[in-house]
Amino acid sequence: MIAAAFPRHEAELFTRLPQALHWTGEPTDWVRTTRPGQRLHSFLEGPCFDADGHLWLVDVPYGRLFRIAPDGNWQLVFQYDGEPHALRPRADGTWLIVDYRHGLLAFDPVANTVTTLCARVNTESFRGLSDLTIAPNGDAWFTDSGRTSLSDPTGRVYRLRQSETKPELILANVPYPNGIALSPDGKLVYLAATRANAVWRFMAEAPDPAWPMVGTFLQLSGGLGPDGLSVDVSGRLAIAQAQAGRLYLVDALGDPIAVVHTPGGLWTTSCAFSPDQSTLFIVEAQTGSVFRIPMATLLAGSASGHRS
Repeated sequence: MIAAAFPRHEAELFTRLPQALHWTGEPTDWVRTTRPGQRLHSFLEGPCFDADGHLWLVDVPYGRLFRIAPDGNWQLVFQYDGEPHALRPRADGTWLIVDYRHGLLAFDPVANTVTTLCARVNTESFRGLSDLTIAPNGDAWFTDSGRTSLSDPTGRVYRLRQSETKPELILANVPYPNGIALSPDGKLVYLAATRANAVWRFMAEAPDPAWPMVGTFLQLSGGLGPDGLSVDVSGRLAIAQAQAGRLYLVDALGDPIAVVHTPGGLWTTSCAFSPDQSTLFIVEAQTGSVFRIPMATLLAGSASGHRS
């Protein structure tokens, strides 16, 4: 997919991780492995909103959960010995967390505790969890990337049904499964196959007896590959492209609507639509920033936007 086919926009800075919250300790194993030779003050991922309109983020290498108020003020809500990659609220008031080191966790903001829900499947440990989403019916979908790639396309996708305690394996052949999102009706699953630089799509309730039929929804180029994904109520898909400083917005057919650039940094890791769907937020981890752009700006004069 060629970026020139998309109307170009530039996002505005919403807020940046305050200097007082910059990590000043030694690099962790995650930093030494994924960013050798660097000292990171943070690596932000997994944005989502709570019922009060606060934006939550995780800090992967330092096990921190942040909450950002509508006015842009930051609060460190919780810190633990882990590597959280994303979190999502559940109906019971707790939060699901996918943690690269520990597996699938539950965070209780009232008790201020993190507990392990699932650290392995069939006695085999996860490779390293990457992202998750909650379906309209309450099922949790999450990705298990580890260090997989085109040379080892064995990354996995799991689903944990709301009524079950053990996740089921859905896919086991993905070159670094990362961001995951569902269509508004929950029938289609969008999956970022980061190391293939592609977004895959398949049916959530496939009739196939073994593996669901999977197709390439979008083939990207440049950067590292797609990272975080988000779908709005009209079925538009936002794709944060890692190490490219940009986000693509396409309609439900995969046709281009816009490309949004984040000035000042290239590590566009993830994205989220505001609760009222009026604004698209983009997380840029290199500078610890959150950018935003009104959806009205992206859809103005776009035939794809009007058709979605």
